[in-house]
Amino acid sequence: MITVSNLSLRYGKRTLFEEVNLKFTQGNCYGIIGANGAGKSTFMKILSGEIDPTSGSVSFTPGERMAVLTQNHYAFDEFPVIETVLMGHKTLFDVRAEKDAIYMKEDFTDADGERAGELENLFAEMDGWNAENNAATLLSNLGIKEDLHYKLLKELDGNQKVRVLLAQALFGKPDILLLDEPTNDLDINTIAWLEDFLASYEAIVLVVSHDRHFLDTVCTHVVDIDFSKMTIYTGNYTFWYESSQLALKQRADQNKKTEDRVKELQEFIRRFSANASKSKQATSRKKALDKINLDEIQPSNRKYPGIIFNNQGREAGDQILQIEGLGKTLNGEKLFSDINLTVGKGDKIAVLSQNSLATTAFYDILTGRDTDFKGDFKWGVTINIADIPMDNSDYFKGKDDNLIDWLREYSTGEKDDQFIRGFLGRMLFSGEEVLKKSNVLSGGEKMRCMFSRMMLQQANMLLFDEPTNHLDLESITALNNGMKDFRGTMLFTSRDHELTSTVATRIIELTPGGIIDKLMTYDEYIASDVVKEKREELYALGKK
Repeated sequence: MITVSNLSLRYGKRTLFEEVNLKFTQGNCYGIIGANGAGKSTFMKILSGEIDPTSGSVSFTPGERMAVLTQNHYAFDEFPVIETVLMGHKTLFDVRAEKDAIYMKEDFTDADGERAGELENLFAEMDGWNAENNAATLLSNLGIKEDLHYKLLKELDGNQKVRVLLAQALFGKPDILLLDEPTNDLDINTIAWLEDFLASYEAIVLVVSHDRHFLDTVCTHVVDIDFSKMTIYTGNYTFWYESSQLALKQRADQNKKTEDRVKELQEFIRRFSANASKSKQATSRKKALDKINLDEIQPSNRKYPGIIFNNQGREAGDQILQIEGLGKTLNGEKLFSDINLTVGKGDKIAVLSQNSLATTAFYDILTGRDTDFKGDFKWGVTINIADIPMDNSDYFKGKDDNLIDWLREYSTGEKDDQFIRGFLGRMLFSGEEVLKKSNVLSGGEKMRCMFSRMMLQQANMLLFDEPTNHLDLESITALNNGMKDFRGTMLFTSRDHELTSTVATRIIELTPGGIIDKLMTYDEYIASDVVKEKREELYALGKK
């Protein structure tokens, strides 16, 4: 168990946490949520002992071992991959090192023999003889092939390093597991494996993630950081979000009778409790929801952006986009080829590829940023395009405009300050914030500006290349809702499982050997054996 008592953290006049009291218990997974800058990662660092609080304390049940997913991707560069994973269980690693050092001694004494015997017993108790096999299995499950297991960590690329460090945290089944953004740079299959692993894990798990599908799959509780306070709620992220929105709606409806509100909340809990029986965390989550106190359901103080795309300046005709024989090669590598595609009116197409360079190149071609390609494409004459590129730096480079003047450049009609402020206000830029210089914005602020620009353009065709990058959960949720409600046509690429599965009506995958095009949901697509066979065939064809 972890007990947090009267915890406070202040930086000068700024208070991050104030008098926080929490308990984390065995067998539960806690999703830590909060707006950007609320202190999610800082709280994890306090628990791990990396930083000290201003006041208060954190205590653990004696004898429990903690593991932390490290954010320093260079700390183990000089160590072999397999050794890096073994270091995740420090006691086991130290016992093995001391034992091996004794056996290497030339003047082996009786005392050395006694100590070696003690170490051998400890090593056996910790399943040390299977440690390398267990570490290798973990690595393989996380997509690190066997030929990389004995290379130095510095020889691996960034995505591979992340997976090794995740294996290090999971190794040896620690009693307490702290994971900060564990799904970053993982593919769909690896995330699914991690979800299964954590859903059946009987330790204490605390996780920070912007992946709502992941939080929904693994979490039994949500820890909400808001206004310097931290509150634990029963249920996963979707339960917290929908229950808090329901409570907010009820609070606004002053005329509703108390008994009607109670019935509405009880029905809400009953519905979620029934759904929990289908989830990977079924037993613990259903029991927890069945016992929930109605007083636990509170309205959220979060502010959600208003991302609304339906104000289309012109109705699109039936001719949207025709692509014929499109191909792209970069530095001798074939990203995709022989892409033939007709986009229909109202299609919401998720564009996939195993290579993110391929999807970005695809959007760059369609928007005219890239003119070096094979094949042809033609937009319909009624189509007005707005896009969110993965790299938006060109929109802010060399500019020192305030946000009103920055956004005004993209308005083809109304230029009035109040009109422009309205679009910035939807993305939570208010008051003096709109006078901030556009060249000093954070990554999240730039993305919010780009959505203001997209809404202002009133397009009937939207393109998104990884639009959730740098966004907090509130903005991701608002974007998800805006994309679902959009009545036009869109092409989008996103690693956010929830967004893709709830928005896409059609899936296409770009490969070096051609295109896979399916009218099915994202979940159906990733589970389809037919799709897997077709993908293998096209990638093999692309290598010829």
